[in-house]
Amino acid sequence: MNPQFLILIVFAYLLGSVPFGFLIAKAHGKDLRKIGSGNIGATNATRALGKKWGYLCLLLDVLKGLVPMLLMPLLGLVNQQASPGLLAMWLLVGCAAVLGHVFPIYLKFKGGKGVATSLGIVLGLWPYYTLCGIGVFAIWGITLLIWRTVSLSSILAAISFPVLLLLSIFIFDAPWDFIQLWPLVLVAVLMASLLVARHTENIKRLLNGSETKIGRKKMA
Repeated sequence: MNPQFLILIVFAYLLGSVPFGFLIAKAHGKDLRKIGSGNIGATNATRALGKKWGYLCLLLDVLKGLVPMLLMPLLGLVNQQASPGLLAMWLLVGCAAVLGHVFPIYLKFKGGKGVATSLGIVLGLWPYYTLCGIGVFAIWGITLLIWRTVSLSSILAAISFPVLLLLSIFIFDAPWDFIQLWPLVLVAVLMASLLVARHTENIKRLLNGSETKIGRKKMA
């Protein structure tokens, strides 16, 4: 295995572990873990600090996934015509960033849900993930407008991602070839499963009708 891959994987995990939401809130004298949902991500940061700081947290969390993904082609380690093995390594670097966000070493492995950092992976893997990600973002936005519930929109978007990827592979011609792209499908399924699993408490609140909607001050 190329030593650069191993270095990038470690870098991606350590970058993903940086709890930007927690740090931003701490700079304002607040502990996100004791506010609202207790999550250290952008949604809870918005509740605690306002939209401006919530958007900054969102951007930084997205970059945690995007930067490691972009470093792979920039360093000449992978390209769009890569073999399944190289694609798997490319994705492993991105997944390391997500795992860092969800299980950050700096916060005793208790982190966020990984939605924004996963978006960074999607944006960084052109064209396969990025094009499908546009459809996922549309689903997220439409469902948010309809039901005004961030957690529900995130769950539906996560589930739709591997579905859209599979549909694209079967609809489009080369280079959308399942034999080449199966690692992308596998990771898409694993990412979706992890994101849904991280929303277990939200799902419980959705089922009992207590999940907070946009515009409400009550904790989600």
